[in-house]
Amino acid sequence: MNQFQQAPEFDPGKIRKFVITAAIGLIVIVTLFKSIIILGPTERGVVFYTLSGGIDKDHIYEPGFNVVAPWNEMIIFDVSEQKLDESMDVLSSNGLSISVDISVRYRPAQDKNGYEIGYLYEQFKMNYDDKLVRQELRSIVRKVIGRYTPEELYSSKREEVETIMNNQTTEVLNTNHVELTALLIRSVKLPTTIIEAIEAKLDQEQQSLAYKFRLEKETSEAERKKIAAQGEAKANEIINSSLTGNLLKMRGIEATSALANSPNSKVVIIGNSENGLPIILGGEK
Repeated sequence: MNQFQQAPEFDPGKIRKFVITAAIGLIVIVTLFKSIIILGPTERGVVFYTLSGGIDKDHIYEPGFNVVAPWNEMIIFDVSEQKLDESMDVLSSNGLSISVDISVRYRPAQDKNGYEIGYLYEQFKMNYDDKLVRQELRSIVRKVIGRYTPEELYSSKREEVETIMNNQTTEVLNTNHVELTALLIRSVKLPTTIIEAIEAKLDQEQQSLAYKFRLEKETSEAERKKIAAQGEAKANEIINSSLTGNLLKMRGIEATSALANSPNSKVVIIGNSENGLPIILGGEK
């Protein structure tokens, strides 16, 4: 038996086979990981087919475990409601600069096949918020506000302006596969001098309306008194026409008889004219 054992002979073939096997195993693992895609609760996906260069816009991948071929690409959209705040300086109908703060909430639209994210990606890639929502919003705000004066925007027409903006933005975004869920004018900022002038004008209008109200009230009260006086005069006229001499004499006799039968002591003085009525003087017993 040899004192030293002979070292194992180096086999390049075995090493090569091991490297190839390891490489294949690594490729398989990477391929599996690339093929398996897990979507979150607010995520939806569409597949871009690399070999054909097209998007399957009508097949929407839902949340959870999904598998796609490793040579294809899954395009993932967050379909939860998004919010965009925009501050702008725009010109009113009379050329004055107005600062407006607008907020919009939106998300990808849906059809019978699900969210329209394939069409959205085809037109705007992943930047539909900047390329579509922001640009269209700014354009619509300028056009709509340009129809109104600062006074209208500051007071009476703000709700109307907001409604018009909402309707126009909804129409444009729906055409481009986006659903508008809300549009809000957060603030309208005017120069201080313009605000003071508007408030002074509004105060004058309120005073004018108050004066008009008081005038109408006083006119109405005067008319009421006139009608009441006319009614009273008419009543007196009717009463006077019915009070003949004989009637008055008869009423006086009736009153005298009643007084004469009263148990209280009294003095009756007979009038000295033809139609004179008795005068009763006296007091209690």
